[in-house]
Amino acid sequence: MSRQHAISVSELFQDQAVRVVLDGVPIAIVLDGDGEIHAIGDTCTHGAISLSEGFVEDGELECLAHGSAFSLTTGKPRNLPAFEPVPVYIVEIDGDDVFIDPTVTKEIAA
Repeated sequence: MSRQHAISVSELFQDQAVRVVLDGVPIAIVLDGDGEIHAIGDTCTHGAISLSEGFVEDGELECLAHGSAFSLTTGKPRNLPAFEPVPVYIVEIDGDDVFIDPTVTKEIAA
């Protein structure tokens, strides 16, 4: 598989998540307060809840239903009830286009 067009940068709003599905993989894309674009798995590991419906703050995406917050850079949960991380995807920007390969995740140190 290779990178796919996920969204346009102009469609993103600061500190808000947008859900996209690439080859059946739900991904939350976030433009953070520093202007960086992140892509993490969109499904909370505590329950089948879309993380993109949650809140973005201080580099984290918080699950609307259960309150677990996941790091945008590592995918690791910052608090319970979730204890398993979500995948983090490599984001490539080309002009106004955001590309993601849904089959390749970042390797995050433990």
